[in-house]
Amino acid sequence: MKENKEFALKVKSIRERQNMSIEELAEKSDVKLEVLQAMENGEIIPSLTPLTKMAKALGVRVGTFLDDTPQLGPVVVRGGKPNNVLYFSGREDVTNASNLEFHSLGAGKIDRNIDPYIIDITYEEEYKLSSHEGEEFIYVLEGEIEVEYGKDKFTVAAGDSIFYDSVVPHHLHSSGDKAKILAVLYTPY
Repeated sequence: MKENKEFALKVKSIRERQNMSIEELAEKSDVKLEVLQAMENGEIIPSLTPLTKMAKALGVRVGTFLDDTPQLGPVVVRGGKPNNVLYFSGREDVTNASNLEFHSLGAGKIDRNIDPYIIDITYEEEYKLSSHEGEEFIYVLEGEIEVEYGKDKFTVAAGDSIFYDSVVPHHLHSSGDKAKILAVLYTPY
């Protein structure tokens, strides 16, 4: 996918601007070297967990990987149609399958502390819980999702929301074929 190739180039560019080798990033982020190499080559679709670890190691926000052209003023998205779409896996292991389609509502906003997204989610039968620093606020716009949070499972339907610390192992997927959520993520850097 073209968007994920652009994402891969951005990750590599940020790392190289900081004069950091891919091996150093692997060591500092605790993300496997093979995963970083495949990600930078656009061969795999990452999940938020390695992205969060990479962002922290590079001293940038997760949203920096997704940003387009920086804007000094407000970022306006018209008609609920963000310009950029990225595909991510909800799984932390190496995968080229995506069950999450991210539409950034804040791309380009300089020095933001939160990252708002509209995310289209599909059902995923096999998954592993993942965790990262920060918090997540999820509001279901369409359909229904299942959120596994630690040892608990929550069904969250259209009009419902869930807010949690993302350091607790978690995973979310559509209960049916697909769902649409508004997600606001905070990840410290």
